[in-house]
Amino acid sequence: MARVPLLETSDDSETQSLIDRLRKGRRGNLLGIYKALLHNSKLAVTWFQHLNAVRWETTLSGRLREILIIRIGWRLDSAYIIKQHIPKLAEPEGLSAAECQLLLREDIDESFSEAERAAIYAADELTLRAKLSDDAAAILKAFYDERAVVEIMVLIGTYNMHARFVAGLDIELEKD
Repeated sequence: MARVPLLETSDDSETQSLIDRLRKGRRGNLLGIYKALLHNSKLAVTWFQHLNAVRWETTLSGRLREILIIRIGWRLDSAYIIKQHIPKLAEPEGLSAAECQLLLREDIDESFSEAERAAIYAADELTLRAKLSDDAAAILKAFYDERAVVEIMVLIGTYNMHARFVAGLDIELEKD
């Protein structure tokens, strides 16, 4: 059970308008993470905007985005992220069920391209040590331009924050 009440409505018209917008953006659903964030509507707004930018307004492929999100979810033992992304968000972006399962183990094999493995390695380092080694940065830069490197770093940081927020408040994923 979440460590704070999960809000679904508000007497404040501005917050209720935000709730309606969040529901509309999620096909009528209000995810638990937003129900918790509604304790501060300004944080809920910026979180929603930021997540949308990270997910939809970068040059990264949907496939790479899902690879990194799933990997971070596994590294941080975030059932919330893993259940949210496998299979319903990963498969439409071109990840097979088998590839998703490969992301949930230590060794990454040649099922992923060299470029994908470079990004996975960076996600592993930043998630486990909160630091990117010079070697990992050089490998990443061999495959991605500067904009993509920045976008990868933002995605990794964002989903580390996401997983830690969900874990800190013990927010469970809604049942479909």
